[in-house]
Amino acid sequence: MIRTVVTPFLPDDQKIPALREALPSTAAGIYFNTGTAGPLPRETARAMADAEAWELRTGRADINFYRDSLERRAEARAAIASVIGTDPGHIALTHAATDGMNVAAWAVDWKPGDRVVTTSLEHSGGLGPLWALRERLGVELVVADIGTGADPAAVEAALDRAIVPGTRLLALSHVTWATGARLPIREIVEAAHSRGALVAVDGAQSVGAIPVAVEELGADFYSVPGQKWLLGPEGTGAVYCAESVLDRPRMAYAGYWSFESMDLAAQGKPWPDARRFENGGFHGPSVQGFARSCAWLSMYVGFPWIYDRIARMASQAAETLAEVPGVELLTPRDNMAGLVSFRIAGWRATAALKELSQRTLCIARVIPPLDAIRISVGFFNTEGELRRFRDGVALVAESTPETIPHRPRIEVLRGGVD
Repeated sequence: MIRTVVTPFLPDDQKIPALREALPSTAAGIYFNTGTAGPLPRETARAMADAEAWELRTGRADINFYRDSLERRAEARAAIASVIGTDPGHIALTHAATDGMNVAAWAVDWKPGDRVVTTSLEHSGGLGPLWALRERLGVELVVADIGTGADPAAVEAALDRAIVPGTRLLALSHVTWATGARLPIREIVEAAHSRGALVAVDGAQSVGAIPVAVEELGADFYSVPGQKWLLGPEGTGAVYCAESVLDRPRMAYAGYWSFESMDLAAQGKPWPDARRFENGGFHGPSVQGFARSCAWLSMYVGFPWIYDRIARMASQAAETLAEVPGVELLTPRDNMAGLVSFRIAGWRATAALKELSQRTLCIARVIPPLDAIRISVGFFNTEGELRRFRDGVALVAESTPETIPHRPRIEVLRGGVD
């Protein structure tokens, strides 16, 4: 196997080009959408291709394949456990961050009239399980208005008012998907626990973008996607389950993989650790790819460097965009991670992003509930890309949809652009 060598100790002027070579899709445009799906490393793609080729040649029914698949799952649990600072026994593999939020939502022994609290800046992947609780079990769903999430004290106050007696679960994001605000999770968890509520955290926009020491945060559940800031394949993820809740929650789903043993009389013994929440099978090459991406980021890029560069580059992007006349920055500059959300006066977000995509080859997204554009600034982005994007925003902002100079449509081809 050819390994992409990128040492954490290279100076940035050498490291960034090497990283971009190792992440080929960064050549297809200004890659500003890691918050949806990050660029796949060459090394991860090669590991997955090798695994698929082995399955094709050898098959998947031999006992040795089964044993090997158990080892690959263990490696994936250990890889993500290392990233968020916990023991592999606290990690269950999932297919998405939403799976982890469902594990938490259905782990409570709900009664009609019980209360679940969330915030006004949650993604539907986190809201969906709560909606199902309300519709199916009659649970009271309370959405605390936290504005843009810019003021940590205001966020804490809003949740303080919402978490009243009878609240069984608080579900919220570490970094909000809409405005990119970073919420004070540790303080929120302490308040929720003091009132008897469990806490489930959606880590979709945090893990891989900012340092996460999950045990220090104190959350009962912390859900992680593989395909975003960890640069893994689609259909991968994990959920952290705290020691204090492993014996308490109910299992929403259960299957072969959930049990240490099961007899024909349905006398089952669930795994004593988080594996009890792994109910179904996994795509083996994707599991390997998830582990490989985590390891590549850790060993060949370096998470301390990643966190520092994302913080600096995202802050620079927010600062330069805020200086453009007509731009309204929604992301709190003193309380952010890698996401930057903004509006352009006189423009609907979809129309503005279409112009920006054609003029700068940016790959970004809109936030429909806020009618805003969101960019995700990765460690692999360059200062030149930030300047080019800022210039494109300035051009759009000084025009209207009717007056902006015509430019022929540019398509970003699958093979990238030169």
